[in-house]
Amino acid sequence: MKKNIKILFKFFLLLLVAGIIFIAWANYSIKKDSDAYISYNIADIPETKTALLLGTSKNLNSGLPNAYFYNRIQAAVDLYKSGKIEYIIVSGDNSRKSYNEPEDMLLTLIHYGIPQDRIFLDHAGFRTLDSVVRAKEIFGQTKLVIISQKFHNERAVFLAKKNGIDAFGYNAKDINKYMGFKTNIREYFAKAKAYYDLILGVKPKFEERKF
Repeated sequence: MKKNIKILFKFFLLLLVAGIIFIAWANYSIKKDSDAYISYNIADIPETKTALLLGTSKNLNSGLPNAYFYNRIQAAVDLYKSGKIEYIIVSGDNSRKSYNEPEDMLLTLIHYGIPQDRIFLDHAGFRTLDSVVRAKEIFGQTKLVIISQKFHNERAVFLAKKNGIDAFGYNAKDINKYMGFKTNIREYFAKAKAYYDLILGVKPKFEERKF
């Protein structure tokens, strides 16, 4: 009995070590592969017809404004007004009536002076993979500037390029490390999940043409 327990313990310990190694490798690989294609500097971003603005909630669970949301909006506005892009696809979660990331971003972009006819909504951007693949398959874009925070753009640009999209990332301003601690921790696992999905050939939840 004790021998079996020791064998099981060693097995689970081996799995744990393998998992940690895989997470570390996936994070390193994704950051390395995307580094040359993301920037905080508008001058580094090539002129591109369309940007993909990745959604997030407008407010935190506490009801306070979400800095990630407003920093992404500002980045999109700056990029549009610089003349680098002509159109914006806003892709986010609208899985329930009371929660609509694309609509919130649309209204905020309009408030900051972006014409409504320059904005297209993707209500099925439930995950980053869904957003980037649908930008190609649903909206017909093979070249994109992706707008989000750096940690997110690393993964988004990596996924876009692996799916045949000529992608660049414009980094929105991040928030301080203390405030974004949980998000940054989740991102380590998200990058590993992105690689896992790539290996398994996971597809977006809704990939069929609807627009």
